[in-house]
Amino acid sequence: MKIGMVMPVELGQAGEPEWILRFARAAESLGFHEVSAVEHSVVISQTTSTYPYSPTGKSHLPDDCSLPDPLELLSYLAGATTTLGLATGVLVLPNHNPVVLAKRLATLDRLSGGRLRICLGLGWMREEVEACGGDFDRRGKTADEAIAVMRALWAGTDPEGVSFDGDHYSFRGAHSWPKPAREHRVPLYVGGHSKAAARRAGRLGDGFQPLGLGGDDLAAAVAVMREAATGAGRDPQEVSLVLGAGLHRLDEAKLDWARSLGSDRILVSASGRADSLDKVIDEMAECSARLGLV
Repeated sequence: MKIGMVMPVELGQAGEPEWILRFARAAESLGFHEVSAVEHSVVISQTTSTYPYSPTGKSHLPDDCSLPDPLELLSYLAGATTTLGLATGVLVLPNHNPVVLAKRLATLDRLSGGRLRICLGLGWMREEVEACGGDFDRRGKTADEAIAVMRALWAGTDPEGVSFDGDHYSFRGAHSWPKPAREHRVPLYVGGHSKAAARRAGRLGDGFQPLGLGGDDLAAAVAVMREAATGAGRDPQEVSLVLGAGLHRLDEAKLDWARSLGSDRILVSASGRADSLDKVIDEMAECSARLGLV
């Protein structure tokens, strides 16, 4: 079981170089497999969109919370660590042109020695997606095509280049180098809480990262993902499942629960009591000792 650590962006210091380096190096030295960075290209004040992971419909983060670009942040951490995995959760795909994004992801994966894992999603804040030039109402269909674009560019080694004809993206004779470190592919996981996200993960994802789900809702989402994988001619067991847990509560019983659902990876978050980096690292150290991570 791979255990990753969600960056505690709620403390408002993720954009401070020494602070985030101390966090990442602590995670690496304590045996955590990866760190995961969130994304909001912009946060819109008084958004009319509903945040789906809170009973109030409002994000727990203030509008002026420091949220560094996740790929720039992971690049910074890649150069300061050696084995730590570098993940997003989630990268808001409609905010990005997939041709440019394919180059950025391949470069980061190559230079980090194949340590990158991308969890992408469609975003919940209409105003953010529209500020970035995306079509919020058509972002699902666009996302499917964007995934195909990136994988085509990564895999393409023909001297004549890559050609792609889609409803949203089209090009001829395209060359995109360097390639990712691992078989011309960056792992693309799909994150979200909806049936559409579960189906997209089953059809197209290297993994599924359910967000904000538990109990019967979680089991139902996993079943939808696996049914979609089977329908697409894929082995559903080859679609990795990422679950979430509280850092201070993670124990062997929780790991057994995750394994029973077919999960091979857990992302943990610090408790609300961890209101400083020192306290976050204390919880990380206690979890590491409890599970024998090092």
